[in-house]
Amino acid sequence: MKNFIFENGTKVLFGAGCVREYLVCLMKEYKDTVMVAYGGGSVRKNGIYDEVMGILENAGKRVVEFSGIMANPTYEKVLEGARLAKENQVDVILAIGGGSVMDCCKAVSMAAVFKGDIWDNYWARPGVVTFKPLPLGVIVTTAGTGSECNGGAVITNEKLKIKTGRDYPQCNPRFALMDPTYTYSVPVKQMVSGGFDILSHIMETYFSGPDEDNVSDDISEALMKSVIRNLRAAVQNPEDYTARSNLMWASTMAENRLIKLGKQCDFECHQMEHQLGAYTDCNHGCGLAVLHPVYYRHIYPYGVSKFARFAKHVWNISPEGRTEEELAAAGVDALADFIREIGLPTALTELGITDRQMLKEIADTCNLSAGSYKKMTHEEIFEIFQECL
Repeated sequence: MKNFIFENGTKVLFGAGCVREYLVCLMKEYKDTVMVAYGGGSVRKNGIYDEVMGILENAGKRVVEFSGIMANPTYEKVLEGARLAKENQVDVILAIGGGSVMDCCKAVSMAAVFKGDIWDNYWARPGVVTFKPLPLGVIVTTAGTGSECNGGAVITNEKLKIKTGRDYPQCNPRFALMDPTYTYSVPVKQMVSGGFDILSHIMETYFSGPDEDNVSDDISEALMKSVIRNLRAAVQNPEDYTARSNLMWASTMAENRLIKLGKQCDFECHQMEHQLGAYTDCNHGCGLAVLHPVYYRHIYPYGVSKFARFAKHVWNISPEGRTEEELAAAGVDALADFIREIGLPTALTELGITDRQMLKEIADTCNLSAGSYKKMTHEEIFEIFQECL
C-alpha cells in the first residue's frame, strides 16, 4: 500500500436509543447556548425534534433554532447560520438530519469564527484552517453521505453556479449519535437515493489506483456487497432494523477516510453530478444513478482488470466463457440492472433535464479528476451527459 496519514476525531455512539442515553452527558462538555439546526421540518413530524428538545430543556440548555436547511445547502444559508451563531453567542452547534444539514453546519462552524470570506478562502480553493471552528455534534437521520465522520462539506454558491466540497479535519463533528430507527421515517425514494450515494462513494474510491493487492479494495468490496444486499432488504421492508443499521454504518465507513487510505480516488461522477446540482438542484443520489453506468462504460477499458474483479467479487458473475473485457462490461451492466431494480432513474430526462445547451455549459464547468482511469475532457463529459438523456 502507498503511504498515508489517518485521522478521525469523531466519537460515534451507535444504536437504538443512543440519543436518549448519551445526549445529556455529551452536552455537559459545552456551555449553555446550543444552536439546533435542521432541514425542512420532517424532524418535527416524526418526533425526533420533540425528543431532542425535551432532552436539551431538561439539561438546562438555551436553544437557538436554525431551520430550513435545503437539500443542496447554499453559501447564503451558511452565512445566515453564521450570523445567527454570532448574534446569539452560540457555544455548540447540534445538527439533526442528513448530509445536507451536517455539511451546512460544518461550514457555519467555520464562518461563525473566521474573520474573512470562507468561500473565497476555503471552498473556492483549498485552505489551511488555523483557527478552531465552533464545536459541532450531529444526530444522523438518514444514511447516505457519511458526513458524520469527516470534515467534508459540499456547498453550492448559487451566484457562481458552483457546487463544491472540501474536507477539513478541524470540521469533523465532535460526536455523532446514530440511531438507525431515526431513519425509518425517511421516504423510500430518499432512502434508496441515499443508499446509492453510499455505493457511489465506495465505487469512486475502488475504481482508482493503485490496483495491486491492498486492504482498502478488500474492505470496499465487502462494503459494496453489504450495501447491495441491505438496500434490497430495506426496499422490501423499510423498518428492517438489520438492513437500516447496516446501511447507516456502511455510509459512515464509506466516508470516514478509512477505505481511501493509500488510494488515488476518482470522484469524477461526483464532480459531474455536483455541477448538475448547481444548475438544476436535482437529487444527488438520483443524478449519480443516471451518470455512473454511462461514465463507467467510457472508462472500464482503461481499468479493465479492476472492473472484471468488480464483476466477480461484488456481483458474483462467473468469468467462464468471457474475456476479461467482457467480464468487466458485464459488471457495469449488473450495476445498471441494480439501479433499475431499486427504482432509481436511468436518464436525465427523468430528472427534468432536457436542455442540451445547458448541459454543454455544465460540462465545461466540471472539475477533471486526476484519479480517473481515463483522463476526462470537458468534451467527453458533454458526450456522457448527452448519452444520459
